[in-house]
Amino acid sequence: MGEPWETSDLLREVYSAGLLGNLPVLFLLWTPHLEDYVEPGKTKITTLSNGLKIASETSPFDMLNDRVVDTFTDSINDVSVLVLNQNPAASVGLYVDCGSLYESPLSSGASHLLEKMAFKSTTNRSHFRVVREVEAVGANIGASASREQMGYTFDVLRTYVPQMIELLVDSVRNPAFLDWEVNEEIRKVKEEIGEQANNPQRLLMEAVHSAGYSGALAMPLLATESALNRLNAPILEEFVAENYTAPRMVLAASGVEHEELLSVAEPLLSDLPSVPRSEEPSSTYVGGDFRRQGESGVAHVAIAFEVPGGWKKEKEAIILTVLQYRRCLWEEVGHSQLGDLERECTQGFSSDFVEKAVDLAVTELIALASQGQGLICLPCFLFPFVNSDTCQIKYGLPTMAVSQIQLDRAKESTKSAVLMNLESRMIASEDIGRQILTYGERKPLEQFLKEVDAITLNDISKFSQKIISSPLTMASYGDVMNVPSYESVSSKFHAK
Repeated sequence: MGEPWETSDLLREVYSAGLLGNLPVLFLLWTPHLEDYVEPGKTKITTLSNGLKIASETSPFDMLNDRVVDTFTDSINDVSVLVLNQNPAASVGLYVDCGSLYESPLSSGASHLLEKMAFKSTTNRSHFRVVREVEAVGANIGASASREQMGYTFDVLRTYVPQMIELLVDSVRNPAFLDWEVNEEIRKVKEEIGEQANNPQRLLMEAVHSAGYSGALAMPLLATESALNRLNAPILEEFVAENYTAPRMVLAASGVEHEELLSVAEPLLSDLPSVPRSEEPSSTYVGGDFRRQGESGVAHVAIAFEVPGGWKKEKEAIILTVLQYRRCLWEEVGHSQLGDLERECTQGFSSDFVEKAVDLAVTELIALASQGQGLICLPCFLFPFVNSDTCQIKYGLPTMAVSQIQLDRAKESTKSAVLMNLESRMIASEDIGRQILTYGERKPLEQFLKEVDAITLNDISKFSQKIISSPLTMASYGDVMNVPSYESVSSKFHAK
């Protein structure tokens, strides 16, 4: 069988010491049995002298380091079998409190382009070398941009975490921004813009921000063609120098011992400039209407309201999460009205078809405001998508009226979904990084579960009244001639 697969230092030591004789070796991975109750992993946070935070969480499995559980010889196949206890994966991300929110008219589109420029050439590595190093250890790398945060991540076997952290930090701190690479990514982004009509949901998400806000949040996350024509390497360099500072960064990891993470990362990050955190640019929610004519016969409509404070208001953020995760209840109620619209669609497209679909959304949203009578899945935005050609009515977040029993089921669904998501190292690492950027700490999971249990129908009603009392934002794309006017839809929500 030859040289064994080198998964850890332990494997190499056992094999090279000849502890299994001259027989070929077969390695088996063994997952140990844990007790019925295992104390959740704790998030450890260290703040460096320059203000950068390094955080990690390990699970009970991570504490069971690589060790030989058993060995035996298969005399029939002439193979030594080594049974190994191992939990080899780790996920690490470097998160930055920076996004389109911090762009100026000159640097508009920089966040979008920086996402595309992630893991390109640095002052120490060519892009070719970056790719070869990542492939050599079987790592997965990625980058994401939003209005308020940037994220650079990797997943890899724990054995290779130190070298991947060095590569990650080098990619974020020392981008070369070679002209030919920047121009190539600008070309790709322009092609992406040209295909925007194929992704109406993304277009509408941009539209509700530009129409609903004045100030920083109205800045486009997706670069416009005019912005791309202005962007170049010096502008990107200046944007990174201004915003990628130590107090606005968090290095987060799942599946890595904190002391090990600290020993590797601190020398690489401790010399980052400690520039005082700048004040977040201001934004004002004003509401508004966006319409763009597109393909005839198809209309895509988004109705949006403000959630003041967003995720920074903890209780309301948790109510929002429950509303997002109650989709399992969709099967038992709410079909009849949609069914009527679907039947009308199959009988032929009528001029008031879209108006009826919007009317349905309005009616259900208003019903939410009655004291303790209903539950609606309304985060910041409700998306009714109407496609008259394929006879489909799609609600990205369907609405319904439910009882206390159904609310309890919605809360259980929320807890189940969150707990299952956090079993993923990638999601756990991202959750650590983004929570610390948002709150300055990672909220205990037990606290979240208790606050979910405490939500009442009255909380839902008050939260809903608060939302629909704000000005309406409406965005539509496609056959907008059949979409009701902004004034007519707004009047349904704000009628005296």
